[in-house]
Amino acid sequence: MALIKTVRGFAPKIGKNCFLAENATIIGDTVIGDGCSIWFNAVLRGDVNSIRVGNHVNIQDGAVLHTLYQKSTVEIGDHVSIGHNVTIHGATIHNYALIGMGATVLDGAVVGEGAIVAANALVLSNTVIEPNTIWAGVPAKCVKKVDKQQSVEINQRIAHNYAMYASWYTEEPNTTE
Repeated sequence: MALIKTVRGFAPKIGKNCFLAENATIIGDTVIGDGCSIWFNAVLRGDVNSIRVGNHVNIQDGAVLHTLYQKSTVEIGDHVSIGHNVTIHGATIHNYALIGMGATVLDGAVVGEGAIVAANALVLSNTVIEPNTIWAGVPAKCVKKVDKQQSVEINQRIAHNYAMYASWYTEEPNTTE
């Protein structure tokens, strides 16, 4: 079972039909919507400020969500994919966005609806990423605008795939030999 810990009087709230990996860590002032998946070694550390996760979000293996004390919060919209080993620190990620593996999104940054942050990108503090754009690099810069429909299809497919993957973990174990 995932580590779910109350800190400073704040107990995490988990929505319906969520998959929480056995070693996921969810702490403090953290609210997770319905149909989410929090994968192995992911840490949502709402000890110093709030973390809000929408519906049907997947937070993949090794991701870390944290904030600045009394200064920043994490807000994640619906149908967002947070890739393996991503760090989100006090940022806002809008609906249908995708944050690629190993990316870092810093305090005050805003990732627009349907935007894609490429793998290993570094989104600096207070950067505003326009909807339906792809950002890459260190520091991240806009490399391309994408058609809204294409963006939604890509990001929605990944989010839906993770819902399917999570369902595999609720299946009965195979006891036949």
